[in-house]
Amino acid sequence: MNSTKIPLMASWLVIFGFVAAIDTIALCQNCTMMDTVCEFFLEVDHRLTMMRNGDLVYPKDGKIYKYDVIDTSNAIPVNVEDVITADGWENPRLTGAVNGKMPGPPIIVYEGQMVIVHVTNKLINEGLTIHWHGLFQKGTPWMDGVPFVTQCPILPGQTFTYRFKAEPKGTHWYHSHLGTQRTLGIFGALVIRERKNYKEDEHIMFITEYNHDMDSLLSYIKDKYGLYQGRTPLTPSKSIDGTEFDKIQFHSGLINGRGRFYDPETGNHNGAPLEVFNVYRGRSYRFRVIGAGNMLAFRISVDDHSILLVASDGHDLEPIKVESFIINPGESFDFILVANQAVSNYWIRAHTLEIDKNHRTEAILRYDGAPISEPTTSRMICSASCRCLVANCPYLLYPPSHYTDCLTFNDLRGAPWNEPPPTFEEFHFEEHFLNFGIHGNIPASVNGKVFKSPTVSALTQPTEGIFACDDSNCGEDRVCTCTHSIDITYGNVVQLVFTTMGLGKGQPHPIHLHGHAFYVMKMGYGKYDNITAKNIGENLDVNCRGNMNRDESYCNNATWSDLSWLQGNVPGLKVRRPPIKDT
Repeated sequence: MNSTKIPLMASWLVIFGFVAAIDTIALCQNCTMMDTVCEFFLEVDHRLTMMRNGDLVYPKDGKIYKYDVIDTSNAIPVNVEDVITADGWENPRLTGAVNGKMPGPPIIVYEGQMVIVHVTNKLINEGLTIHWHGLFQKGTPWMDGVPFVTQCPILPGQTFTYRFKAEPKGTHWYHSHLGTQRTLGIFGALVIRERKNYKEDEHIMFITEYNHDMDSLLSYIKDKYGLYQGRTPLTPSKSIDGTEFDKIQFHSGLINGRGRFYDPETGNHNGAPLEVFNVYRGRSYRFRVIGAGNMLAFRISVDDHSILLVASDGHDLEPIKVESFIINPGESFDFILVANQAVSNYWIRAHTLEIDKNHRTEAILRYDGAPISEPTTSRMICSASCRCLVANCPYLLYPPSHYTDCLTFNDLRGAPWNEPPPTFEEFHFEEHFLNFGIHGNIPASVNGKVFKSPTVSALTQPTEGIFACDDSNCGEDRVCTCTHSIDITYGNVVQLVFTTMGLGKGQPHPIHLHGHAFYVMKMGYGKYDNITAKNIGENLDVNCRGNMNRDESYCNNATWSDLSWLQGNVPGLKVRRPPIKDT
């Protein structure tokens, strides 16, 4: 897995980063501020959706019933907390689970506490590791949970103990880092609170897409070797700027593991239960939203309520009020919602960025005292007199007829109390261009190198099981397979330039940096048609080198077109309060 969406044919992204008593113990999922050590136990296994104690269940009118119930009007529904419902598809599907749940239980701790997590692998025939997404693991890099990089996998039946310090504060998450297990459902929230009393109540909200015909491994294999609907090859969907998405099929969206299937022919749904977020009128709530999906971004809004964005990937932002925001797989956003409307039920909506597709999911915002019924509210209509402001756009604009204004992530500002970015210091600065080639016709690569995993833990056995990147096989206009690594100097300021250009451009994909956070200093986009909002040309700030025809270059050895931009001289860097992310 790993990153934020980089626009098609457009982009480059510059980021900065540094290379860099008697204990009280809580044996539960609820640490107190006074604990110094918090200990947790996670069991990972396979489960089936729409099953309870060996009995099949089915959905109707937002509830679920045992398979043999005929008259639901006189029947007691099954407790939805006892069932992994997913999108309510009645044919049970394989899913991953943590402590019997999907998503797994939240781990909520306080900054600076020592966290101990015992992970038992109860999968039948698969290894397992758990990555603590967003944590720096300073002093404990062997606890990062990456198979064959920081550890060997946990074999079926084995237990592995992770032990690390809770830092930095914010909304993070844990997930399997082996194969496709994360998108099978092996994930949960990891919230690190500051040691203070919060004035807002909190809700955790996972968003993901879902396919009820195939588990995540089968989806991946079919995506690799060929996806068909009957005898017809599937074609990728597109976003409004022309970006192609992966061809993995979307059936439903899930919020906290719950959604419902909409029949694409009729538009009717199957009545599966949805996640409900309960609020009291007059109170404020912090929603911690985590993108745990496979490939698709979602645009999230709440009917009749504005959204105050306050953090991303656990790092504070200067608060900004928006109609909606876009979240990609691997990202997190915190927003504040003030429950200041009439006591009722309101839709929380999540739509993919695909055009000509009604791919969506919902949850319910329910005020205390409101009836137990589905909302009848409507989404805000964007108009010339009431324009919509969308944060974290992967492109610069919407068509004028949408009356929608885009904020890219680089348009946001870090909070005033964030540590400022490092400054350029001669002899202690290095810059690396990384071109992410992610296209269905070419193996995914970085600078033309398809990553081949070591056969042992590279952190503890760095000279063993490594497949060297041979200069005779790798080059400016070639794709090779090797254990690709970049050596950096401890203490240096590192400037990374992420691009998606050349032959590999085409599909968005998340990119996550382990063990660090970075400053988003500048983002560069291509040319757009101001009427259609389609991308019509690459950004020319970057020289792909290699083939003289940049459309035929792999862009494996890029640099700045204007060489005066080297050595930290890129004009327009956001040196005052740039936002901070890890994905």
